[in-house]
Amino acid sequence: MKQRISVLATVALASVFLIVQPSQAQQYPTKPVRYVVAFAAGDSPDIVARLVGDKLSRIWDQQVLVENRTGAGGTIAGNFVAKSAPDGYTLFHCNIASNGIAPGLYAKLPYDGLRDFSPISRIGTTPNALNVHPSVPVRTLKEFVVHAKATPGKISYGHGGVGASPHLSMELFKSIAQIDVVHIAYKGASPALTDLLGGQIPVMISNVPALLPYVQSGKIRPLAVTSPKRVAPLPSIPTFIESGYPTFEVTSWYGLCGPAGVPAPVLDKVHGDLLKVLQMPDVVQRFADMVVEPAPQSREEFTGYIRSEMARWAKVVKDAGIPLQ
Repeated sequence: MKQRISVLATVALASVFLIVQPSQAQQYPTKPVRYVVAFAAGDSPDIVARLVGDKLSRIWDQQVLVENRTGAGGTIAGNFVAKSAPDGYTLFHCNIASNGIAPGLYAKLPYDGLRDFSPISRIGTTPNALNVHPSVPVRTLKEFVVHAKATPGKISYGHGGVGASPHLSMELFKSIAQIDVVHIAYKGASPALTDLLGGQIPVMISNVPALLPYVQSGKIRPLAVTSPKRVAPLPSIPTFIESGYPTFEVTSWYGLCGPAGVPAPVLDKVHGDLLKVLQMPDVVQRFADMVVEPAPQSREEFTGYIRSEMARWAKVVKDAGIPLQ
């Protein structure tokens, strides 16, 4: 009799759980949602996150509070989210640096780039660009390589932080082109850009959105973009592939994740509302202006994509001989 009561109690509890989960999703969110970004305010990922966060706050009628936790190639923010409560009230602007590159670059990463997160969807993709100050006597990528080989170890380049895609893009290119240029890591793309504009550094590689206004005004000179095709706002700027490096392609990406263990109905709701945002005409136009291509995926597709990115960048780090951090 006692065993039968125990079985009935278990079934009842399971039934309650099945009822409560969809109810949680229908009510979610009932309080402000924290949206953690791994890069500085004004950097490309931050711009995208604030646009998405603003639209989600309107859909949910709750504040979506963007919080910048910078440093260590996105891993400080990644670790913070991975250790957060899995209730859907802490979301992460997961990205190529924190979830794709970091697992293969950091010897003692405090989280797993996939297992410790609940992937929701990719948001968008964007290329990087290699740029020089107008005083640098080169106008093409080939000329830059010749210039670098003539002055080994004397040219420095800036980027927004160790482990981010611009840093790894340049280190990969250094390996392929066999050049010796010295990297200077800044705490975000904005301070690096300030020094490039002022001529304190001659070269910078960064996501295209952060650089676009200065490229279009002629204040900096782009040599090549890392995407497989040219980008619409910069039709005269060739790709690395067109410039003689057929295997070189890097696409930076942004996505939305939660910590591992967020209830599936909540993840489904966030996913569905994010898709609504990415289809809004003004968001599509703003992304186009920033050279960000909307690239939503199902939760399962995004999980597989992160897994493939982790494998790809681990191989890049190993093959290029990039020291583990």
